[in-house]
Amino acid sequence: MSSTALTFTVGLIQMRCAAEPAVNLERAVARIYEAARQGAQVICLQELFRSHYFCQRQHPDVFDLAEPIPGPSTDALAKAARETGTVVVGSLFENRAPGLYHNTAVVFDADGSTLGLYRKMHIPDDPLYFEKYYFRPGDLGFRTFDTKFARIGVLVCWDQWFPEGARLTAMQGAEVLFYPTAIGWHPKEKAEYGAAQRDAWRTVQRAHAIANGVYVAAVNRVGHEGDPAGGLEFWGTSFLADPAGVVAVEGSTDKEEILIGTCDRAKMLDVRRNWPFFRDRRVDAYGGLTKLWGGEEERR
Repeated sequence: MSSTALTFTVGLIQMRCAAEPAVNLERAVARIYEAARQGAQVICLQELFRSHYFCQRQHPDVFDLAEPIPGPSTDALAKAARETGTVVVGSLFENRAPGLYHNTAVVFDADGSTLGLYRKMHIPDDPLYFEKYYFRPGDLGFRTFDTKFARIGVLVCWDQWFPEGARLTAMQGAEVLFYPTAIGWHPKEKAEYGAAQRDAWRTVQRAHAIANGVYVAAVNRVGHEGDPAGGLEFWGTSFLADPAGVVAVEGSTDKEEILIGTCDRAKMLDVRRNWPFFRDRRVDAYGGLTKLWGGEEERR
């Protein structure tokens, strides 16, 4: 059962990734301890923090990076959660069975126990984001986890562009939505489109906070990865937005940082009383959302 305290504190770990998984795991665990020392109670790592963002290319050898859950990385994260007394969200490349892989976030409670998994539901297939080659879409649905400090929702990266996922997670009582993320600029596009792309990313997530009256935390990586002449330049900018969409804390575009932010339940209550979107929803009129495209049957 989550705490009834008025506030809880989140820690967002924005990292630059090395080529060696063991190095990244060691650094991530060290940052969990540091975030705990800074007062974080619920700590989230970035998407696929154990490695470079490998989905820039399609090659069967990359599947060797996947690992079972439970496995060595979950053991290390569970130990860190237990020893620091914090909730930890870790994003892993899950080897579920031979030939079956997921992009999976694992939630550990403050005693080190595993509360459950969230498997990424929306899988992109874009230049340098060839995730459909590696991941099967999640089969666990949208979930919340009742941790020691808060009821949290976890979604992953591409999920952050879809209002349906945020809504369904908030409807289960999530007080904060965490989005472990790996997103950046194609360097050749940055000058012309970079500012607009990053602004759209921030805006859509702030909109989730507003529309659902919840806190939203995006946790992104930094650094250039991939082909030196191309690749991806990850734009960091990890942030926590409050239920009114105001950005409470935000990281830089290029530095490793631990961001600490406070979530206030009284703020959630005040926003929801003044913007009663859940009260005014017309659930009787939303059946069309289960269709791929509206009006097709009527036109046939």
